[in-house]
Amino acid sequence: MKPLEGVKVLDLSRVLAGPTVGMILGDLGADVIKVEKPGVGDETRGWGPPFAGGESAYYMCANKNKRGMTLDMKSKEGREILEKLIRNSDVVILNFLPDVLKGLKLTYEDVKSIREDIIWACITGFGLTGPKANKPGYDVLIQGISGLMSITGEPEGEPMKVGVAICDVLTALYTVIAIEAAIIRKNKTGEGTIIDSSLLESTIASLVNVASNYLVGGKIPKRYGNAHPNIVPYQVFRAHDQYIIIAVGNEEQWKRFCKVIEREDLAFDPRFESNAKRLANRDILIPIIEEIILEKDAEYWLAKLEEVRIPAGPINTVDKAIEDEQIHARGFVEEVAHPTAGRVRLMRNPIHFGDIILDIYRHPPLLGEHTQEILLELGYRLDDVKAFKRKGVI
Repeated sequence: MKPLEGVKVLDLSRVLAGPTVGMILGDLGADVIKVEKPGVGDETRGWGPPFAGGESAYYMCANKNKRGMTLDMKSKEGREILEKLIRNSDVVILNFLPDVLKGLKLTYEDVKSIREDIIWACITGFGLTGPKANKPGYDVLIQGISGLMSITGEPEGEPMKVGVAICDVLTALYTVIAIEAAIIRKNKTGEGTIIDSSLLESTIASLVNVASNYLVGGKIPKRYGNAHPNIVPYQVFRAHDQYIIIAVGNEEQWKRFCKVIEREDLAFDPRFESNAKRLANRDILIPIIEEIILEKDAEYWLAKLEEVRIPAGPINTVDKAIEDEQIHARGFVEEVAHPTAGRVRLMRNPIHFGDIILDIYRHPPLLGEHTQEILLELGYRLDDVKAFKRKGVI
């Protein structure tokens, strides 16, 4: 039995953060119903190429292990169906702005009046309160506003965003944690709750040591490129044939590293004898190391560093990362049957949960694929379903 079997989730969100929340809950066994606008669906369905069987790779990345239905929530009949769905759910996921929530009558108070013990989780860019509550918050904007871009990129280069919508992903993870905590609380007290997640706060919280450096030290963090603000040497170096990562995390590793590069004198140099001193003198130390690493190929250095247990590794392209023997050994990528694409490869949930396999038991649903099935479960008849379809309700 999967951990969340028996939990019913209504996913009214779209794009990435909210759908990722629903997908993770589905991975853990919850029955997740994704509701989309008839004829249009989630915006990400059109975000491509690549496409497989008419479905975008982007949409597929955040919507496995769900059932899908279409519904015009603004129509009278659609509202009645929506309220039945809410009554039948333990959790509702949304990502509408406060003003939109009011217009749709989907605020926490609205939904709570339909089901008293509902767990209501809403993801927005800036949160449901405050002067920016009704501003849209796209990932790239939040990467900039949160300070993340200010610490990403080369010291003298322009600020850079992370290569994926990381603010969405981080917020989804925090929201899943909150929902799981709310489920535990509900099992103890019988009470639902409101969960107000913002991309801005989730991203700033994820600045961890960099934010703490400012809060404790009062200095504005800057960009270090591929180096670390608090540890030296801990960065990318160029070997003779390609770039590699070397991460010297403590003093014992530093001594072993100096031996590997045949510069044991550096370990006893008063300028570099502690991490604090190496940090203060990084402008002197790093060029010395760079010159040495450049002399030999990556394969040589990675083998030597592995022998003495110094963390080091290549900078893989995405194909090499996904096809790595470790990923294959862990069964992380699974081939799934899909009604229009044939066979597609998708990523499993990365959690290994005891002896329970968090497999992909549902392909990302086609637009409205399970509408009839869900409506019949709610007590509607086939004639009702046909009538709803004629009227454009579904």
